[in-house]
Amino acid sequence: MLIETAAYASRWRDVAPSAKALFAVAGIVASWLAQSPAALAALIAMLMLTALLAARVPLRSYIAIALPPLGFLLLSCLTMLFGPDENGHWHWTTTMLPTIQHTALRSLAMLAALLGLVLTTPLPHLLALLRRLRTPELLLDLMVLCYRMLFVLRQAWDESITAQTARLGYRNWRQAWRSTGLLAGQMAVQVWQRAAALQTAADARVYQGTLRFLPAIYPQAQRQQVIAALAGCVMLAIAVGDRL
Repeated sequence: MLIETAAYASRWRDVAPSAKALFAVAGIVASWLAQSPAALAALIAMLMLTALLAARVPLRSYIAIALPPLGFLLLSCLTMLFGPDENGHWHWTTTMLPTIQHTALRSLAMLAALLGLVLTTPLPHLLALLRRLRTPELLLDLMVLCYRMLFVLRQAWDESITAQTARLGYRNWRQAWRSTGLLAGQMAVQVWQRAAALQTAADARVYQGTLRFLPAIYPQAQRQQVIAALAGCVMLAIAVGDRL
């Protein structure tokens, strides 16, 4: 939900999704091609500054959304620092440090490219782009339903928390633990009931297996795609020049 909030508040919300996707794909390809730490660091800086300064994504939201994948990356890098010796005993080793550095920088660059896309593109716009790219309708419908169920889950959670708080369910630690347990037990039932109501509403609107949205119009889409292509060429030039 934080991702969607940031996307709707982004300065690039009305920029053509095709242009943003083109820029993100160019960043991913350039990150894969680049070899030296300097080139990868330049790509990371370019992608992050584009999202933070050009698209005006709030720094706090950017960091909050990036923390989970960064935590996974950190854990992966730490595990690569341990390895077996010739006797089969595991110990701390520094032989993998160059590989860890390259993997971490490449992963950060690709993460920055993807964050630049998802933090500036609301889901309906992204779905329209995927539909133009001939993505299977079943996959798109699953994305929409999961997206909707997140809001259903959040609404059920907030309403339950408000009701328990009004009944002094969190007045002390013991009561708070009891209320949390009751809340966890009731969430599955409430979400199931609301999901059934959502299905009933879809059937009442003659749902036939495909969810449609009104397509957005981007008058400057061609100009934006040209700018994105030029920016992507700059990143690719950095990566290709690094390999020469």
